[in-house]
Amino acid sequence: MDTRNGLLERDGEALFAGLMTVLAAKGIATPAEIAERIAITDAASPARGAAMVARAWTDPDYRALMLQSGTKAAEAMGITMRGAPPLGVLECTPEVHALVVCTLCSCYPRAVLGYPPFWFKSASYRARAVHDPRGLLAEFGTVLPQGTKIRVVDSTADYRWMVLPLRPAGTEGWDAERLAGLIREGDMIGVTQVRT
Repeated sequence: MDTRNGLLERDGEALFAGLMTVLAAKGIATPAEIAERIAITDAASPARGAAMVARAWTDPDYRALMLQSGTKAAEAMGITMRGAPPLGVLECTPEVHALVVCTLCSCYPRAVLGYPPFWFKSASYRARAVHDPRGLLAEFGTVLPQGTKIRVVDSTADYRWMVLPLRPAGTEGWDAERLAGLIREGDMIGVTQVRT
């Protein structure tokens, strides 16, 4: 048995407990508020973002709200954004494809997409998204027409981003629930495109 992992886990738990005690003593956050925030984050998943995208595709007023303020659009869907950085939404068009990266670490809109995929945090993804976005997208199976511009946006600790992908052809008349079933996490980061 590797005792180092057990020691590190116990040290981490002790550090977290100490931090919670300090935050409560300074009146910054109570243990209950911290537990609530953890529960909210743990409950988040890409299904939330997919529901937002599908609604934007079927409701022009909601789409306008989402592009104006992703935070307000998330809250309109019942997603708690309190304490989270503002959420921006990048719209893909036939002329411009949006791609999200965090060049420093792994800033990610967890409230609407859950925890980031492992590759989003990798140094390779972060570097290639900036220096060779077209090549990076091709590795995900996303081959864009030569004239399509790629807009790479840096998600930061101060402002998080998600993508409103293009609605795929052949989905006219579909309801939001059916559309949401098509949308994958990568579509809302910009590495993939929604397929029927």
